[in-house]
Amino acid sequence: MSDELTVDGGHGRNASRLNWLRAGVLGANDGIISTAGLVLGVAGATSAIGPILTAGIAGLVAGAVSMALGEYVSVSSQRDAERALIAQERTELRDDPDGELAELTAIYRSKGITPETARAVALELTANDAVAAHLDAELGLDPDALTNPVHAAISSGIAFTAGAILPLAAVTLAPASVRVAVTFVAVLVALALTGRISATLGGSGRRRAVLRLVVGGALAMAVTYGIGQLVGISGI
Repeated sequence: MSDELTVDGGHGRNASRLNWLRAGVLGANDGIISTAGLVLGVAGATSAIGPILTAGIAGLVAGAVSMALGEYVSVSSQRDAERALIAQERTELRDDPDGELAELTAIYRSKGITPETARAVALELTANDAVAAHLDAELGLDPDALTNPVHAAISSGIAFTAGAILPLAAVTLAPASVRVAVTFVAVLVALALTGRISATLGGSGRRRAVLRLVVGGALAMAVTYGIGQLVGISGI
């Protein structure tokens, strides 16, 4: 084990990895539900595979691009805010180092550490990396572990695409007579699996997470399929 430890003991990086995994699962869920609703809606209006496949592919591409762009904008805004906080902390340390040292000492004293030990810890951390010490203690930020917006965008797009492929493949490969039923079941199984994974990552109850996703997904598919049938019958 290395003798050199980061200020947060690696917890910031672990939390970042956990958030990435959770975001991937949520992106896959979005891909599954939105694409399933789209293809089943079209399947409710027509049994021809051409329009169903076209709608599914269009939904997959549009959804993946939208997810990637949204994640890029969101993470870029977050990263800009974090960089502003880092710059502000650097300025404060430059302009008032004694005041910042007292502030860091007070933070550790508030955690139950004795005044002498708190000051010794603050002095040692400040000597090692004053900016990192203050960012961790005050804001819970790790300046070396900021999320990359490009990576986040690519990950979100891939996660959405991976989720969207399942209902698209099910509705395309299943025989016409059982196309809707096969897609419905495949989607519910996939949602149950991703719900279980999401609950495990988040440390929450698995049954509730799975039930919430399965019921929500079933309602979404039933509604879109019903609307598709109404449109098909009316000939709109």
